Amino acid sequence: MSIGTLSIANNGNTIFGNGSVSEVSAQLEGLGVTKPFVVTDQGIADSGLLEKFKEQVPNLGNNRVFLDTPANPNEASVRAASEAYRDSGADGIIGFGGGSPLDLAKAVSLSVSHEGPLWKYTTHHNGVKHIGKTPPVIAIPTTAGTGSEVSRAAVIILDSGEKRIIFSPNLIPDIAILDPELTVGLPPFLTAATGMDAITHCVEAISSPRINASADAIGASALKDALGDGALLKAVKNGEDLDARSTMLSVSTRGGMAFSKGLGAVHAMSHACGKDEDLRLHHGTLNAVLLPTVLKFNSDFLGEKLLLIKNAVGVPKDKDLVGYFLDLNAELGMPSNLSEMGISSEMLPSLSEHAVTDNTAATNPIKIDAAGYLELFKQALSQ
Repeated sequence: MSIGTLSIANNGNTIFGNGSVSEVSAQLEGLGVTKPFVVTDQGIADSGLLEKFKEQVPNLGNNRVFLDTPANPNEASVRAASEAYRDSGADGIIGFGGGSPLDLAKAVSLSVSHEGPLWKYTTHHNGVKHIGKTPPVIAIPTTAGTGSEVSRAAVIILDSGEKRIIFSPNLIPDIAILDPELTVGLPPFLTAATGMDAITHCVEAISSPRINASADAIGASALKDALGDGALLKAVKNGEDLDARSTMLSVSTRGGMAFSKGLGAVHAMSHACGKDEDLRLHHGTLNAVLLPTVLKFNSDFLGEKLLLIKNAVGVPKDKDLVGYFLDLNAELGMPSNLSEMGISSEMLPSLSEHAVTDNTAATNPIKIDAAGYLELFKQALSQ
């Protein structure tokens, strides 16, 4: 695949193709960045990807590489990375890794250019009105799932223990570099889990009651490529399949474009579970486990959108879509329920209260109260 530059729906610039990471130096120069600060994690360093990446960025000293990204970025990590950014004299940021480093990179860009605690900038406090210009950001994903490289949002665990969304067009990375070769080393389980993250983005975006035909079409096309044409299973079964890897990276980005329309109860519940910093649950895995439960609840309210999703994934009109995703999860080796992930019945009331206040709950096809979320969590606990 040749390297190409695309203009995408979220108004960022995307460079796509095998070997496209080689473009990073030129893109930094174009943005006027002379001292980039790299936000990544220890797993990326241990895999050898970081050392290979450093070859593309001349004079990148260790003082401008932040490795301490947690599995779910929190406010403490934002402070630590922001302090390191300032101390290094950096003038731009590269997020390199999965969704956590990319989200942390965006949060750092906000933190180093704005005053005050992060809660001020969350959707809960209408924070978008407070978010102005931020330093240049280049996002380079090494997984195919979150779509954070093109989205307006960063999801952060606040000092209060809440997992909340910071949202603004000013947080869209200036450049997204999508190099399928960077995803080849991802193990089968993480390939599956991150892929299901992208799948959930598309399903929930289509299900959102907001009217956005472009987002629906983008989400449906991604579902067709990932599931209808089998790219996800191909990538899981053969991680060296660059065609499948390339397709799934595109699916991830399209999912990030589609969910500008909104998400829903899967993400509201996933964010609630993901705030537990002891369990450190993987977001994509949570989405995979929760999707069948929420889809079963929402199905009666989807109308023609249910058929759109069925057509995209290749499920006949008269067949059960919930059963399809349960079978898919089993084939991918996902946990069967939340209990297998460490969630207990004692945790459910607190999780329900968090879910009902999550911003993504607002675009579920039908409004769900705390009692409704409690019932959904009970179902997902032992499904």
